[in-house]
This record gives sequence, C-alpha cells and structure tokens, in this order.
Amino acid sequence: MIFKRATIPLILVFALGVMALVLQFVPNPSSDSFQEQINSWFKIIGGFGAFLGAYSLLHMHLSRIRRKVSGWGYSVFVFIGAGSMIVMGLYNGGNGPLVADAAKDHVDWFNWGYNNVLIPCQSTIFSILAFFMASAAFRTFRARNVGAAMLLIAAIIVMFGRVPISETVSGWIFSGNTQVISKTTDILMNYPNLAAQRAITFGISLGIISQSLRILLGIERSYLGAD
Repeated sequence: MIFKRATIPLILVFALGVMALVLQFVPNPSSDSFQEQINSWFKIIGGFGAFLGAYSLLHMHLSRIRRKVSGWGYSVFVFIGAGSMIVMGLYNGGNGPLVADAAKDHVDWFNWGYNNVLIPCQSTIFSILAFFMASAAFRTFRARNVGAAMLLIAAIIVMFGRVPISETVSGWIFSGNTQVISKTTDILMNYPNLAAQRAITFGISLGIISQSLRILLGIERSYLGAD
C-alpha cells in the first residue's frame, strides 16, 4: 500500500521544511507575506500544543495524587498554583478576560503572584543549584594531569577576576596596577574560551544540518512516535 499511516506526515514535513528553507533565501515580498501567514499558523498550532502540554502535566500530577506516590503532596501545590493563576488571570482586576487593564488603580493579583511567588521560587531553586554546581566544580577541578591543572588555574583566574576584590589584590601584587588580573581574565575569555565556544558552535551547527536533512528525507522518524 502506497499511503501508509506515516506517509502523509512525512510528505507534510518534507514540503514545509523545503518551503521554509526556500523562504529564508528568496528575498521577495510574496515570500515574506507567505512566511508571515505560515508563522501565524505556527502560533495557532503552538497554542493547541500549549493546551495539550498543560493537560499532560495536570494528568500526570493527578495520577500521582491518586496513586499516592512518593512526593505526591507537591503535585497538590501544582493544582493550587495553576488554579490560582487561572482564576486571577480570568478575573483581571474585575474587568474579566480578554480586556486590557489600563487603569491600574487596583492590585493586579496575576502579576503580583508572578512577581512575588513564582520569581522568588525560581530564585530559590537556582540558589540551591549553586551548591550542586560548586560540589561538581570541586570534583571536576582536580589537578590529576597537566590539562586538568591548566583548567583549574584558568578557572581560578576567571572566577577571581570577576569579583571587585581582584583589583585590590592586583594592586598589592603588581605594585599598584589594579587591572592585571581583570585583563588576564578578559584575555582568557576572549581568546581560548571564545575559540572553544566557536568550535563547539560549529559542531552543533553541523549536527543541526545533518539532523534536519535526516528529518526532511524521512530517515529520522522518531517524532512520529513508535516504530
């Protein structure tokens, strides 16, 4: 049978992929207009994808609550937070949904919850991650060989050169020249580090190109699900 279940998705992926590639390299008003329409459709599809993602998230946490798995209490807070933000967004200061609130003569509870609940929680998570990063750096930066010793020395110079006290220490060591350590840090960041970043970026670009070609040609089909 010519048209299997995956045939139509593969044809759509190939057609849209080639079309998007052509539109990027054809400077024409017609192509720009068509690309704007395609982007609008992508936003619409992305909106449905957001609803699907929200349903999947809530369904997963609801299953955790029903089965009383370890840590199911945190899933309750997911529903409390999501429900509270939805209610505050729909209330919109008493104006109702889909109405621009320009007066701002009252407390905007939606932005209040975002700025005073979500952002502090994110800051807390990142603060906790800093300890894991410090422990990982301690295990990584061990001078087991010459390369590891060079990495350790460069890391110490870069980290120390980014704090204000480095200027004072540099003045003590180098007879009043307070910019030696900071300039050394800039040299390490702008030359060896930037060269490595460019090499990594180049390798990532080649990987993106090869993976894109695999998807366009139908070689890579993992996005279709099983088989």
